[in-house]
Formats: sequence, C-alpha cells, structure tokens
Amino acid sequence: MATSDKEFAIVVFGASGFTGQFVVREVAKNCKGKFKWAVAGRSKDKLEKVLQETASELGQYVGDVGVMVANCSDEASLSTMCSSAKIVLNCVGPYRFYGEPVVKAAVENGCHHLDISGEPEFLETMQHKYHDKAVCAGVHVVGTCGFDSIPADMGVVFTQESFPGELCHLESFLTLHSGPKGSKGHYGTYQSIIYGIASDREGNLKKLRKELFPTPMPKFGPKLARRDEASLSTMCSSAKIVLNCVGPYRFYGEPVVKAAVENGCHHLDISGEPEHPKFFSCGFFSHEGPTREQAGYVATPICMVQAAMVILEETLPNSGGVLTPAAAFTGTSLIDRLNENGVMFSVLSCKESEK
Repeated sequence: MATSDKEFAIVVFGASGFTGQFVVREVAKNCKGKFKWAVAGRSKDKLEKVLQETASELGQYVGDVGVMVANCSDEASLSTMCSSAKIVLNCVGPYRFYGEPVVKAAVENGCHHLDISGEPEFLETMQHKYHDKAVCAGVHVVGTCGFDSIPADMGVVFTQESFPGELCHLESFLTLHSGPKGSKGHYGTYQSIIYGIASDREGNLKKLRKELFPTPMPKFGPKLARRDEASLSTMCSSAKIVLNCVGPYRFYGEPVVKAAVENGCHHLDISGEPEHPKFFSCGFFSHEGPTREQAGYVATPICMVQAAMVILEETLPNSGGVLTPAAAFTGTSLIDRLNENGVMFSVLSCKESEK
C-alpha cells in the first residue's frame, strides 16, 4: 500500500509508556489541524487515559485521534497498525527484544519507521537484515531519533555546513546540567544501557560488523612511523615503586574516598541489575523515573516528531533504507525545525568567518 493511501499520518506505538506519553504530547501540538494521527499499544484503557491527560495538559481538544491495540508478540496486530500509518513512531523498548517485529511489519506494509533506540546491536542488525528490503519498499527506517543521537549526528552536518573550509577533524562533547532537584533516569533507559553493554560483552556486535563491513576501513595516521614497542615493561624502573607510592594514598585517603574502586577490572552480572535499577545505579535510575523537566525526556520527543514532520512534508534525499538521522535528513529542514522548537544549533566562535 502506498503511504499516500494510509488512514493515519502518524501512529505512536507504545504511547502509554513513559517516553511514549511525551511523544504523544509533541505529536498533538504538531499535528492538530494538519494530519490525522493515532496512538497504539497493548491497553486501550491506558491509551485513552494518555489522550485525556494530554488534552488536559495542553488545555485544548487534541482532535479525533485513533486508538489501536497492538502488541509486539502479535504479528497480525503490528501488520494492521503499519498498514494504516504513513509513519510509526516506535517507543517500545528495549529494542533488542521488541524492536524487530515492528521494523519487519513496517517494511512489509510500506510504512516509515522511526525509533529512539541507542542500542548498537539492534540498529546494526536492522541495517543488515532490512536495508535492501526498505529501499525496495521506498520506506525509511531511521533509528536513534532521540536526544542522545539526533543532536550529535545532525550536529556533524551542521558543523560541516557552517565550517569555512574543508572539515577534516571534529570532536564532540556532552555536558549535562541538572535542575535544583537533581537528575534522574527512567527504568527503560537503564535497561537499554545494561543490555547494550551485555551485547558487547557477548561478542554479538563484533560478529555482526564483520558481516556488515567485510572489507576493513583503510588505516590512517601520522606519516612518521609509530614505535610499537617500549624498552621497559612499565613506564618506571619497577612496578613496586608505583605500588609503594599508592600505599600511603590508600591509607590516608580511605575516609575521604571510601567508595573508590581499587580493582582494575569490574565484572558485570546482568542477572539482577535490570530488575533493581535503583540499587545498582545508586538511585539515579528507577521505575518511577524523572520528572517532566528532565532535558532528555523533553528533547527526545521534539527530535523524533520533527524528524517525522520532515518525512511528511518534504522529499528526502534518498529513496529509503535503514539509515542514521544524518544519512536520512541531510539536505532537509530538520535542523531549522529543531531550532524553532528549542533544540538549538549555533556557532559560538568561528575566527575565520569573523575576519
């Protein structure tokens, strides 16, 4: 089915989840009077409650919003959802466990798919399995459309466009500022981090990348040959000298740095960590999650929804595929749209342009 024949422009899947509720509010602000949209998830009652809360928070009627029951374990329900939507905003994670059925249904039903995953194994598995199929279907499957990814990826595009010359090297830094009540993270984010680390430890990603990129990238570096061997086994005459220096620090510093990690290796056991985020993260992550003022959970829906609006209102520079945000949205108005909605891109200093 062509995307122009779909009943809904956007369907928010996982709309009653923690992040999904924020996405629903952002869609309501952007789609009212322009596009018909819907929410989807496992519980109709919870979905209707989210719509009521959204209308109350925005202080306005959110319009005639569709409500669809869909479940990652029910292939038929996913097919029905994707066949009725131009774009699915997938907010159901961890994507390692729940993401592929939605991507599969989207590609098979000619539906664009955006998610907010930050899980390398899932993202690269989808690229490996569905890129060619997505190109043939003319749909865009774009992962990492959240706060932790779009600003970084599109930031490279912005820097390249703003730089007065040929950009050869770029460094990226992230600084987070918490409010007066501190910072918190949600359980879902914690799960994605834990299973992302587990995937790397299991070696899945290394195997996958060998299949994705069978030909290694050429090595580059300084023209002068690097000396790969040292004359001494350590950067001192004896390792005991270093240990003797550390000893007094350990003794006198113990009351101050009681929680310092002395071991050079930490074994990650994920058997209990996903179910007890508050304990294992020293209170940072919890099932309750952060307040609505937390930057990541405010900016993520802005990034995701503005990416969707670009797909709906513009012609993308490629015919489809499983892509990163920069690959999908370079040459579009996404950066301008983000600036207009509070996710700002700006040049702080550029000496060459000031001359």
